[in-house]
Amino acid sequence: MKVMTSNSKSKEPQLKRKVDESTVAVATVDDNDDDFGDQDEAEEDLEKPSHYLLKPKSAVENNAIKGEEETIHVNRLLTEPEDESASFASLGLIPQLVEACEKLGFKKPSDIQVKSIPFALQGRDIIGLAQTGFFGSNERKGSGKTAAFALPVLQALWNAPQPLFACVMAPTRELAFQISETFEGLGVTIGVRCAVIVGGMDMMSQSIALAKKPHIIVCTPGRLVDHLENTKGFNLKALKYLIMDEADRLLDLDFGAEIEKVLKVIPRERNTFLFSATMTSKVEKLQRASLTDPVKVSVATKYSTVSTLLQYYIFFPFKHKECYLVYLLNELAGQTAIVFTLTCNSTQKLTLMLRNLGFEAVCLHGQMSQPKRLGALTKFKSGGRNILIATDVASRGLDIPGVDVVINYDVPQSSKDYIHRVGRTARAGRSGKSVTFVTQYDIECYQRIEHSLQKKLDEYPLGTEKSGVLMLQERVSEAVRFAHMQMKEEQTRERGAMGRQRREIVNVGMVRSGDQDDEASAQNRLFKKSRADGVSTGGGGGSRGGKSRGGGRGGRGRK
Repeated sequence: MKVMTSNSKSKEPQLKRKVDESTVAVATVDDNDDDFGDQDEAEEDLEKPSHYLLKPKSAVENNAIKGEEETIHVNRLLTEPEDESASFASLGLIPQLVEACEKLGFKKPSDIQVKSIPFALQGRDIIGLAQTGFFGSNERKGSGKTAAFALPVLQALWNAPQPLFACVMAPTRELAFQISETFEGLGVTIGVRCAVIVGGMDMMSQSIALAKKPHIIVCTPGRLVDHLENTKGFNLKALKYLIMDEADRLLDLDFGAEIEKVLKVIPRERNTFLFSATMTSKVEKLQRASLTDPVKVSVATKYSTVSTLLQYYIFFPFKHKECYLVYLLNELAGQTAIVFTLTCNSTQKLTLMLRNLGFEAVCLHGQMSQPKRLGALTKFKSGGRNILIATDVASRGLDIPGVDVVINYDVPQSSKDYIHRVGRTARAGRSGKSVTFVTQYDIECYQRIEHSLQKKLDEYPLGTEKSGVLMLQERVSEAVRFAHMQMKEEQTRERGAMGRQRREIVNVGMVRSGDQDDEASAQNRLFKKSRADGVSTGGGGGSRGGKSRGGGRGGRGRK
């Protein structure tokens, strides 16, 4: 891709230590730290348009020692509206991929695709940042981050086909399946093969899928490490592309050990893409991904949400929390809603409570088996259920069309989590609303989120009288009581099932040990019996005599 300079000349982007600001036109965002604990840092970086191109890895490493990141500033913003004349063909994609985009309903490339695909086709490492749900020109998707890294990978695969060409890592299992669907949809015209490697599924079937040498592996870090260590013949020594979707989460300490193990066994000569709606710019975390000569491309600012999203809060006492949820869902009857909680136990309790009150609700949390998680998500996506109660496992990257409302039943613990939660609605130009429940115990966390968003949320209009909420108290309390009883019964059944499994395992082990005793130890028992006979007839001299001849010969041996 040619980069236009201020004197209307074309020039390839070059990395130099000193460069005139008027001759470079590549864009990135400010390098503010997204970590929630650094609220005391100066906020002036949010106001200046510090779009820059990151230094090569060697320079970044040198600056890491100094504790600061060296940047090259430019004078043109890439947060301007997308080019109306841009098309997938003009970005340099092959006709096969352009045709696949048309079949999927992608009329024009979104902003993040326009900015990142040309650099990716040049072979550059990419750090991509786009608002979740940001409106491009795609009818079916949100910001288009997945297609932004999938299209360059598929074109490179078309030019140089090989098995195990690219590995895409995602923080959640559901997001991994969604990414695989996108790759298969875009690569249907070139015959791409994908394998999804996530936890909660049978490792043997996954090993068989890996043995078939797929082109693209979409995985979660933990299960990928399991296969690298335990699956015979599987390695990533020929890997060409490493992609981290929701990269800020993957680079957190939660996945640090697994990421480092993967980076040790893949080639250093590769392309690395990092994409997310919220991105940290800590040098240490970027170094961990072993980026080389990266370009940081952004179509969003720090902690930004789309303009079509209406954000509200409701403040009430903690003891009335369930009542307000039921009242709000009654007010929003007929609309699809996602209710986010912090714990798996709360998710299960609210789901049972709402079912007892006649709501069609399903739950999604980390303690469910993978088939149940996929089943619940499928029911919600297909419209079979219009309420999804979920933990933050559903907040990252999932593209669920037609979500009208996001309810933060529990206030998220960080601003990044808030951005990802509310990004499940108001996608692809649609309107949507989010409502955050704030009790007397959540004021501090809520104020931090408002400070990060740099805006005050409006109070949700509950109507003329709030007393109507408390009229539901008796029915809701009864539903909660039944929900607790159902959860205890479920736990009792699970414990009983686990006890039966343990007993079966013990019984099977005893049977197997009995079989071994019958088959393999028959001669042993015969030998013991012969020894006993020898002791009684030959005075105990059978210890050096024959096994089957008793103590007679033993006695003659002593003589």
